Amino acid sequence: MKALTPRLSSLPSRQVFQSTRYTQLLAPATTAAAVCTTTGSSRPFSVLNRPPPNYPGHVPLTKLERAALAVGSGVVSLLDPYRHDMIAALGEATASPYFVERLRRAMLASPTGRRILRDRPRITSASLDLPRLRALPRNSVGATYVAWLDREGVSPDTRDAVRYIDDAECAYVMQRYRESHDFYHALTGLPVVREGEVALKAFEFANTLLPMTGLSLLALVTMKPAERARFWSTYGPWAVRNGLRSQEVINVYWEEEMATDVDELRVRLGIEQPPDLRDIRKRERAERKRLKEAAAAQAVAS
Repeated sequence: MKALTPRLSSLPSRQVFQSTRYTQLLAPATTAAAVCTTTGSSRPFSVLNRPPPNYPGHVPLTKLERAALAVGSGVVSLLDPYRHDMIAALGEATASPYFVERLRRAMLASPTGRRILRDRPRITSASLDLPRLRALPRNSVGATYVAWLDREGVSPDTRDAVRYIDDAECAYVMQRYRESHDFYHALTGLPVVREGEVALKAFEFANTLLPMTGLSLLALVTMKPAERARFWSTYGPWAVRNGLRSQEVINVYWEEEMATDVDELRVRLGIEQPPDLRDIRKRERAERKRLKEAAAAQAVAS
């Protein structure tokens, strides 16, 4: 990350402010980490005397169990990036205690973030009323979001519930990040194909510092050479630049932004759209098909 992070002295004042999320991760951790490590019992425990859950669905883990979950889910996620349950488990196992607490502090530092923590809204197809979003102006956030869902064949109801983060409020922060992920897709236009997911995870890593988003970059080794080259030349630099300079995306109250012009929201957050990846891949497929047909025609003629 050192090579990817610009010197603070060379950054605009807004970017210097945003870059403080890195120093904030370390400085107050000793005093704030306890918020996300509380298990309902201050004494150590084992699998034989596990404490009661702190919220519905919560599974308290020992340190050994958490480490095993992180390693196991990480390996499975790398081998099969469509195992969303394993990606979710990896995110939770590696976020506690410091990284999800940093996100929580970022929310507490923002008036909008504090309202989100107080209200604890959930993002589902029912809560968003997707038919209503389809009736909004075409360039609104709501219409852009639902159009992206329809194009990619995605539903907001598929996000796994948080289970392995001990503190209930920190668990909600992780749930909010998870349920907001598709809004980041819609805002950037990146598709759900592996190449698009890796680019978005790189953006999220620069913005949120969640370890799972950084570990997702290991999927680069499974991508085709042309896709890796495109990441390093285009989508990687875009992700780092925009993730560092943009506002904390965890603090967007998406439910209140549905009628907002999506371009206006991008400007407000400091996010620029990357080149249309689906369009690029479509043109490449068409070119490969053309060359293949031309080669076949030449072979027949000869």
